[in-house]
Amino acid sequence: MNLHLKIWRQKDNQTAGKLVAYDLQGLNPHMSFLEMLDTLNEKLIVNGEDPVEFDHDCREGICGQCGVMINGIAHGPLKHTTTCQLHLRSFNDHDTIVIEPFRSSAFPVKKDLKVDRSAFDRIISLGGFVSINTGQAPDATVIPISHELAEEAFDSAACIGCGACVATCKNGSAALFTSAKITHMALLPQGKEERNHRVLSMVKQMDAESFGHCSNTEACEVECPQGISVLNIARMNFEYNRALIFKKK
Repeated sequence: MNLHLKIWRQKDNQTAGKLVAYDLQGLNPHMSFLEMLDTLNEKLIVNGEDPVEFDHDCREGICGQCGVMINGIAHGPLKHTTTCQLHLRSFNDHDTIVIEPFRSSAFPVKKDLKVDRSAFDRIISLGGFVSINTGQAPDATVIPISHELAEEAFDSAACIGCGACVATCKNGSAALFTSAKITHMALLPQGKEERNHRVLSMVKQMDAESFGHCSNTEACEVECPQGISVLNIARMNFEYNRALIFKKK
């Protein structure tokens, strides 16, 4: 395959960026999208040029680090697929592919395609955990949890924090990410002890960051590689209003 790439290049957050064109020839259609970027970087390094900076880690669709906008779509054209799971066979020979970083004021560009998603970390640090001692794994099995409840909690916990929901939302809202973390804990008995403090703290931090407000367009669910449901946002709103009621008493 031969591909024409237009990649966003930006030295740092204080420098203006621009799209730079690159041509690659002889690519294997079975290569992953990130392997294609590796091939480009090898070529740039050989030519004495600065390689394209991009995030990646596991390359197995688990860590959520690899997200970029591909032809204006978070993670690319395939549904429920991360950038690292995308392969060149999803494109055609001689295609032009525009690759940009996730766009959000809460995700400032660090360099090229690499963005700072530490706003997510700050939200998690204020409640995305349980501080009670739940014991070892064998002890945890003594707590009765229905299969349906466990599956529902797992569906929320499947969020990998990639930020595609924020990049896709016209308002740059982090409601889907935050609500998935809140719902995961709120559904399980281990998380109920801190449910009020958790939702109030995490929502407050979400609002303190530069994220926009949710306006229920549901674009976040459409582009989420894990298919996280917007019903989590409804659960977060319920938990938040419930916490306010109990807070007043």
